[in-house]
Amino acid sequence: MHIAAWFWFSVTALLAWGVVGLLQKLSTNRLSGESAAIWLIVGFLLFMPFIFPGRAALHLSLTAAMLGVLSGLLNALGAWALLEAMHSGGKASVVAPFTAMYPMVVVAMAPFVLHETITALQGVGVICALTAVALLST
Repeated sequence: MHIAAWFWFSVTALLAWGVVGLLQKLSTNRLSGESAAIWLIVGFLLFMPFIFPGRAALHLSLTAAMLGVLSGLLNALGAWALLEAMHSGGKASVVAPFTAMYPMVVVAMAPFVLHETITALQGVGVICALTAVALLST
């Protein structure tokens, strides 16, 4: 049986971000959100040579570069806000799942921006995710 490459990358993201949720809370118990965000960026930069060896990462269109920079800015804003939420007393067991619901924004915007179809089952998934956050935050 062949398992697609995207699946293994998704499993890696799931496991990495699962551990990150714990590390973020541990770090924000000792650092401000801003300081933790800086060290997050340092870790990101240390990892870059492993995913870009020999690739021409800077050969791209202006539109692609602008979308990448905007993505990076919003990613940084989200990472800082998550770290600040934990630093300001949020429980990792609530903050991490709540912020991990960001795909709901993608699901809601995908039909308009990406012209993708959203199924009824995906709509049920969004309702389940909202219910889970409500239950976690009580």
